[in-house]
Amino acid sequence: MRAVVTRVSSASVEVEGTIVGAIDEPGLLALVGVTHADDEREADKIARKLWGLRILDGEVSASDIGAPLLVVSQFTLYGDARKGRRPSWSNAAGRSLAEPLVEHVVALLRAWGARVETGRFGAMMRVSSVNEGPFTVLLDSADIA
Repeated sequence: MRAVVTRVSSASVEVEGTIVGAIDEPGLLALVGVTHADDEREADKIARKLWGLRILDGEVSASDIGAPLLVVSQFTLYGDARKGRRPSWSNAAGRSLAEPLVEHVVALLRAWGARVETGRFGAMMRVSSVNEGPFTVLLDSADIA
């Protein structure tokens, strides 16, 4: 599993002209992608890292200050653009695997007390954010202990 995590002062996701998820205070925007080999253990790692990652202003985590998170599924994180001019999406998991794992990340965060907003899985989404810093990191569950 992968996540691109950005420190934001606000962020939102819109589907068909309607805001479906938004945070209007400093927090994290996490674009989350799933590959075929992922399972709940990988989702657990990503959720734990998102909740404890000390990248907010003052080197604090969302768990330290109760900062909100906007979690948006993003299959393109597993795009492969090494050959040709058109990326391959063959490394991205299909909906039947990916959707429950992204939902598992969200459920864990909420169980730990996080305020979590989401996009809509599989929809054409317009994601807006006001990045702070900018400060963005890439997480890969394979690299998380």
